[in-house]
Amino acid sequence: MTDIQNRDQVHDLAARLGVPVLIARMLVSRGVTTFEAARRFFRPAWEDLYDPFLMADMDKAVERISRALNKRESIFIYGDYDVDGITSVSLLTLFLRRLGANVFYYIPERLKEGYGLSLSGVRQAVECGTTLMITVDCGITGIEEVKQARESGIDVIVSDHHEPGAVLPDAVAVLDPKRADCPYPFKELAGVGVAFKLIQAVSRFCGLEESVPAEFIDLVALGSAADIVPLVDENRVLVFKGMEKINRFERLGIRALAETSGLLDKKIGTGQLVFIMAPRINAVGRLGNAERAAELLITDSETRAREIAKILEQENQTRKNIDEETFRQALALMESENGEKLPPAVVLSQYGWHSGVIGIVASRIVEKVYRPTIMIAVEDGVGKGSARSIPNFDIYSAIRQCEPYLMGFGGHKYAAGLTIAPENIEAFSSAFLKAVESVIDGDDLVERIHVDSEISLDEITDKFIRLLNLFAPFGPQNMRPVFLSRNLQVVGTPGIVGKDHLKFRVRQEGKIFDAIGFGLGSLRYRLTPGEANLDMIYVIEENIWNGQSRVQLRVKDLR
Repeated sequence: MTDIQNRDQVHDLAARLGVPVLIARMLVSRGVTTFEAARRFFRPAWEDLYDPFLMADMDKAVERISRALNKRESIFIYGDYDVDGITSVSLLTLFLRRLGANVFYYIPERLKEGYGLSLSGVRQAVECGTTLMITVDCGITGIEEVKQARESGIDVIVSDHHEPGAVLPDAVAVLDPKRADCPYPFKELAGVGVAFKLIQAVSRFCGLEESVPAEFIDLVALGSAADIVPLVDENRVLVFKGMEKINRFERLGIRALAETSGLLDKKIGTGQLVFIMAPRINAVGRLGNAERAAELLITDSETRAREIAKILEQENQTRKNIDEETFRQALALMESENGEKLPPAVVLSQYGWHSGVIGIVASRIVEKVYRPTIMIAVEDGVGKGSARSIPNFDIYSAIRQCEPYLMGFGGHKYAAGLTIAPENIEAFSSAFLKAVESVIDGDDLVERIHVDSEISLDEITDKFIRLLNLFAPFGPQNMRPVFLSRNLQVVGTPGIVGKDHLKFRVRQEGKIFDAIGFGLGSLRYRLTPGEANLDMIYVIEENIWNGQSRVQLRVKDLR
């Protein structure tokens, strides 16, 4: 599209919506170019969801679940140990129990069984006497495990969102929008999103009201936000609706979690889910048994919910301590192995690292050095790895090229997990670096900040902020809008607060705003009080303190 066409489109949309050109420009940059698209963006509706029966094998899955319900068969739900898996297990358990099913659920222990469908989980299903197993947020690569289940007399429905391998499991039904032969129009659902489509389909088949699956939409929002899926298309509808329910604190577990984490009197957005609630739910799975987190979301006892929420708070603090020490060791190892010149990707391994925190640490390494990163913890003769990527680099594809060195792997474009024999780590590392070097260049390794628009501070009005808030929920492919303002004056003396956070005030044309740069204390030297020479990139937030709301500019960079 030419600049003239784009400009005309922006002005036309601004006129039709009755919004400032700046708002229309941000909408167009997000692919929202018509009045109807803007309606779907600003007011997502249940009617905007796709027909669940468009998903390959959905009819088979629904028929088998219906038969199990009619014959009162026991149903065994097997889920992953992260927030996406835990919310998927909770959602499906609550829904099927509502229909009168006898439901068992099982979440593997990360440290003992690792990721994915396990043979020990299949054995557990056999011991429960179940005849139907439903996997959630896992199972798409569980070829042998599904085969073992079927040989044991258990039918399996696989519900997953990860990339399939060359061969699909021989299950009654395989629900995964990423299947090459799946016509489902949206491919980026989280695991809990796929599970939600399943209960939507079962509800329709059983003649239930549409309000029944909607009862669990808060779990869909929590799991989807935590799994960092793109918040566009169907995910935007699911998370938008789910955030409304979360902020009503109707679910006892979510209310207890908000209470222990200090969020009960605050407006909760996706940021609070990702950075405050999700780590607490993840903590029990990282350090022990994640079934406690599922119980938190399933329980109808307020007392029990508070007990578990307190346990999660304690476990999260323990996790933080382990995380900090592992991060410190990883930085030291990276420096000793590479010096000042980093390769295009980072692979670090060490005996004794806690496999439950290496994913978090890998993410922190990516933030610090902006390189695709794999952290491998070697325990009991097996290396367990977590991979995290940078934008526009498919780390799953690169790992797949190194498959001969691995015991197993799974994941998607920006995050993956793997297991490896310790003696193969060095060869794998070399092969992985070659795979990265073949598709990545120096420009890809320079972090860029996308700026939505250049504005002056006097454009930040109450109306403008109200319109910005309508862009929520924020997440991948719909990040919080980023602005650039030039020639700002620093007011007063900048200070360092907390853990290296830069706090100061800026003024332009009489408008003064608080600004804070988290982790940007090293940039204090760039601030000269009194001079109108500061260029700043930032996002606009409302900071609530002691019940008072105040606009705050969260700094991303400055010069």
